Amino acid sequence: MELQFFKYQGTGNDFVIIDNRQDIFPKNNTKLVAELCDRRFGIGADGLILLENDNVSDFKMVYYNADGAESTMCGNGGRCLVAFAHYLGVIEEKTTFNAVDGLHKATVEGDIVNLKMIDVDKIHEKQNHSFLDTGSPHHVQLVKELKQFDVQKEGKKLRYGIYGASGSNINFVEQTSDNAFDVRTYERGVEGETFSCGTGVTAVALAMHESGKTAANEVHIHTIGGDLTISFEKKEGKYSNVFLKGPAIQVFKGTIECSI
Repeated sequence: MELQFFKYQGTGNDFVIIDNRQDIFPKNNTKLVAELCDRRFGIGADGLILLENDNVSDFKMVYYNADGAESTMCGNGGRCLVAFAHYLGVIEEKTTFNAVDGLHKATVEGDIVNLKMIDVDKIHEKQNHSFLDTGSPHHVQLVKELKQFDVQKEGKKLRYGIYGASGSNINFVEQTSDNAFDVRTYERGVEGETFSCGTGVTAVALAMHESGKTAANEVHIHTIGGDLTISFEKKEGKYSNVFLKGPAIQVFKGTIECSI
């Protein structure tokens, strides 16, 4: 089978994206997904995304981790899929699309996509970290000297040691100003550090606000792959109108022969 694909990246978080409106992709073939995401023997990506038809919105997002398992929401992936839908002409500058965690609104302006995330009403503050769900589960922990921090070792330890087989993404954070933070993320499903994580930086922004590290309603996050901005409102203990804003870029497109 010859499969057409598109490669997108959002602050270094990269994805294989396939137009599946004609239902051509074998969605239960987790081995194929893993092969396509393999950086040595496939296209190479942190995950694979299908754009599909939807009855209640402009399109549907189906997201798979690099290990081939269908997964929870991916913020940067959602932004990249919006850019792809715009490229295809499925949408114009504004959209509403369906994902595993519900409906999302987004806008496109050039290479910048601003994506509305889910509301968050529960942030669990522990002794040395926070835990919350921004469409995917996230552990948020402040550390010193983030550039030298062993994200792979410590992320793997926490991902399995605290959260077990179902796992959580692990975010390590260093504050750089009143409303700015550096973030490095160990992602489950990738089982390693990614250049950026959209639901992760969203979780960091909300956790830092909840813990009093920042009073700002617009937080700037620097990741290995680039910069993202998270804005939000807090009312009666609930975070709403949460937006994740940053670049979403088409890297290349092509075809690949694969056996299904």
